[in-house]
Amino acid sequence: MKRHPAAPLPGLLLGLGLVASTANAAPDPVGMHHRGMPGMAPGAMSAMDHGAHDLAPAPARERSRTPIPTPTEADRRAAFAEVSGHGVHDQAINSLWLINQLEYQDADRGSTLAWETNAWIGGDIDRLWLRSEGERNDGRSEKIELEALWGHAIGPWWDLVGGVRQDFKPASPQTWAAIGLQGMALYNFESQVTAYLGEGGQTALRLKGDYDILLSNRLILQPTAEINLYGRNDPERGLGSGLAQAEVGLRLRYELDRQFAPYLGVAWNRSYGHSADYARAEGDKPSEARLVLGVRLWF
Repeated sequence: MKRHPAAPLPGLLLGLGLVASTANAAPDPVGMHHRGMPGMAPGAMSAMDHGAHDLAPAPARERSRTPIPTPTEADRRAAFAEVSGHGVHDQAINSLWLINQLEYQDADRGSTLAWETNAWIGGDIDRLWLRSEGERNDGRSEKIELEALWGHAIGPWWDLVGGVRQDFKPASPQTWAAIGLQGMALYNFESQVTAYLGEGGQTALRLKGDYDILLSNRLILQPTAEINLYGRNDPERGLGSGLAQAEVGLRLRYELDRQFAPYLGVAWNRSYGHSADYARAEGDKPSEARLVLGVRLWF
């Protein structure tokens, strides 16, 4: 077994001495002080006055020698021009044609085609209204009415209307002056009240109303009512003074489209007073119930 020669002892001692001298010569960063800086007395650093380093205060802004005057009404009008209403809303012309009833009726005297329509054209305040209703029985016209009315809005829900009404049937044609009120009463009750002044001093009053009961979003039940009163007897047209006629109906419609709705229902009408007497003289019943089948349209 070989043995390595031992390192000379004098060389080892010389190396240890060099390491020790190097450690003593390294500066101590923690213990570094400014005391060793030449020309600086102890405590001079802490006693140094930093006031000389303060910045000079900013000069105050000078006020305008000419003050800005307060704006006047003329200045405001010149800066902001007067804004007028939007013509697209103020002057828009719209229209609607509603065929409220176009129906077949199973009457005692045979099949009857009946209609009731309303149409208007105009703006939000003033409109031209057209109304028409009538009946044809077995191909013969039993009743035809046409009204042309000018309507003026007197509130959000009511229009004042006035114009003319022309009766083509029954009997000879007759012309009426008309004035009335139409609109929506409480709970969305559509109503019409129209007074008429006819030829020969005849007067009349018509009351109409209908109401939509929504059974679902598309299934709607509509009760209707109409009352006609006259000022004097008119045997030629089968009309008596006072309460002459009344009609009520109940129609159930289904809106396949908002503009197209088929319906079925019943209608009951009755004549009163001398009007009932005239009906009996013609061989008609003063009271009659009818099954109706029709369609409701609007454009």
